[in-house]
Amino acid sequence: MSAVPELVRPRRLRAGDRVAIVAPSGPFPRENLEVGMDILRGWDLDPFVLPHAYDTHPRFGYLAGTDEARARDFEAAWCDPDVAAVFSARGGYGAQRMTDLVDWARLRAAGPKLYLGFSDATALHEAIAVHLGLVTLHGPMPAWAAFGKDAVTREHLRQTLFEPEAVRTVTSPAAGPLVPGRARGVTVGGCVSLLAAGLGTADARPSVAGGILLVEDIDEEDYRLDRILTQLLRSGWLTGVAGVALGSWQDCGPYDRIREVILDRLGPLGVPILENLGFGHGVPSLTLPLGVPAELDAAAGTLTFEVPALA
Repeated sequence: MSAVPELVRPRRLRAGDRVAIVAPSGPFPRENLEVGMDILRGWDLDPFVLPHAYDTHPRFGYLAGTDEARARDFEAAWCDPDVAAVFSARGGYGAQRMTDLVDWARLRAAGPKLYLGFSDATALHEAIAVHLGLVTLHGPMPAWAAFGKDAVTREHLRQTLFEPEAVRTVTSPAAGPLVPGRARGVTVGGCVSLLAAGLGTADARPSVAGGILLVEDIDEEDYRLDRILTQLLRSGWLTGVAGVALGSWQDCGPYDRIREVILDRLGPLGVPILENLGFGHGVPSLTLPLGVPAELDAAAGTLTFEVPALA
């Protein structure tokens, strides 16, 4: 079983870069995105919104426009030679519905580009890794309310985008070992329910053997999280994983119960598990690159990237 490969790093951002905002998942309050775009402009970026980003699906209000429109916006943003980065406006649900409609060969021909998102964007992180072989950023999106409200969240993203060498070691005040130990591997992961939902699809890698798995989620009760982790175990997807880093478990019930489920399901893997690393739906929310070699030190509460997130 082959190890998770190191991926190609897109370049870091520079003042004046044009950034495309797309909505591959759910709709969002327009005022939230306006706040986020003002912040991006304050970083001397040039953000713009794709034509269908403010749409709502004619039948399913949980989707931002039709699957075809969301896929075309994503393609148009990626293939625009003036665009340096593509940011999801927010998560929600729906990215899986449009990934099969994306012309990945056309995106490969357009060359490497930076992608940012989290939550439902996990489906796109996996698709970009599999089809394009590129590092992506698991981080806060401009229409997420916390992006406009939390300074720590914003600053960590800004440094990752512009000065990635300054944030090569990630930790948080509560970070510590659920299972002690150290491990090295390439980072992979995201929202754990989306990783399980992607199994068996064209966007799914066969396993995360040799990788450092980064997982978090929101609004999953203990038994549902048990089911998700059990599916990942039974499928063989977790066989050979080198280590695990846990983010936040927002609205997933008492953390003691979530912790117990994770330890029961993942503890027998016999690998280091670092908890409370501070990425995901909780606030502050740190930005983590996926596809970069890293060392996890559970006892120290750190994840250290061997190279900066972006080239």
